[in-house]
Amino acid sequence: MNNKNCVLLLFAIIFLSSCAVRPKKAFDAAKVPPSPDYSTLENWAAHPDKSDLADLSPSPNLPDLQKDAPVDVIFFYPTTYTGGLRKSSHQRYWNASVSDTKTNVKTDEGTIKYQASLFNGAGRVFAPRYRQAHLHAFFTKKDTASARLALDLAYEDTKAAFKYYLEHWNNGRPFIIAGHSQGARHAMFLIREMIEGTPLESQLVAAYIVGWPVKNNFFKTLKPCQSVEQTNCFCSWRTWERNYGLQKFTLKNLDNSPGFEKNVVCTNPLNWTTTDNVYAPKSLNLGGVVRPFEKIYTQITDAEVYNGVLLARKPKFKGSFLFQRKNYHIGDLNLYYLNVRANAQARTKAYLRR
Repeated sequence: MNNKNCVLLLFAIIFLSSCAVRPKKAFDAAKVPPSPDYSTLENWAAHPDKSDLADLSPSPNLPDLQKDAPVDVIFFYPTTYTGGLRKSSHQRYWNASVSDTKTNVKTDEGTIKYQASLFNGAGRVFAPRYRQAHLHAFFTKKDTASARLALDLAYEDTKAAFKYYLEHWNNGRPFIIAGHSQGARHAMFLIREMIEGTPLESQLVAAYIVGWPVKNNFFKTLKPCQSVEQTNCFCSWRTWERNYGLQKFTLKNLDNSPGFEKNVVCTNPLNWTTTDNVYAPKSLNLGGVVRPFEKIYTQITDAEVYNGVLLARKPKFKGSFLFQRKNYHIGDLNLYYLNVRANAQARTKAYLRR
C-alpha cells in the first residue's frame, strides 16, 4: 500500500492536516536531525530505568508490574509530529528531532500515557524516541518520494533502538512488539527483517500491530493470533464506525476503490479471533480509556471483523456527542484498553508456561 492510500488509517483530523505547517521542500538527507543516541535515557519515551508516563495506571486495580516482570515490551508510538497551525511553527521538516520538546511532550502525555501504559501489566516497557515522519508524509500526493525517504529514516531509528535494546537490556528475555499507526508500520517491517526466521522469533511472545494494514501474506511464517493465549503470533486491527464501515468496506468497494484492500488481517480485540462477521457485544469490553486518563468506561463499544476492518458502534463517554468522525483510528487501542492489557498478560503467562 502506498503512502497516499494510508491516509484513511491515520488518526489526524483532515482539517488540521490541510491547514498545519508541513514540509515545503523535497527531503534532503543533509538536513535531517541528528541520529538518536540510545545509550541516553532521554532518547527513550519509556524505559524501565526511568520514571515515565508508561508507568501510570488508570486504576489502582491495574498495578504497574514492570519491576519484577520477566518479559519486555517494545512499543513504537504513532505520529505526533503533525505541524503547528502557526506559520512560525518549527514542525515544518520531513522528520522530527528527538530533542523537539513540544513533540516529545505531546508524545508522552498522549500515546505513552494512554497507550504504552496498558502494557505495564505484562512487561517492562521500552519506547524509543525516533525521528518520526511528519504527518504530511501520509497525505501528500506530490511528494511521495520524499515521504518514502522520511519513513525510511524513521524506520532506521526504530531498528537502531531495537538493536541497542538487544545488545544492552534483553539478555535473552522474551518480548512483545507493539505499535500504533506509524509505529505499527515500523513494527511490522522490523519483525519481518530482524525477528522472523531468526533465533529471536522464539523470544517473541506476540505482536500488536495496530492501526496499520497487514496483508495476510506479509510475513512468511508468523501467523495471526486466533485465540486468547496463542503466542508467537500477531494481532492487528483498524477501527471504523459500524454503519459507515458496513457501507464503505463492501467487497465491491474493496475491488473498485483505491486505498482499500482485500486480504488484510483483522483481529477482534474482544474475542481475539480474525473470523469475519462474528459479533462481539459491548458486554465483553472490559473498559476503554479515553479522557480523563483516570476514568474507565466499561462496555464502551462492541466489535466485529468485517472485510479486513473492525466495526464498532459509536462509543459512549463524557462529551461523546461531539465525536462525529467515522474513522475511529485514534481509539484503536484506547477503546479496548483493558482487553488489550488483559490479553498481553494472558499471552505472557502462556508463553512462560510453555
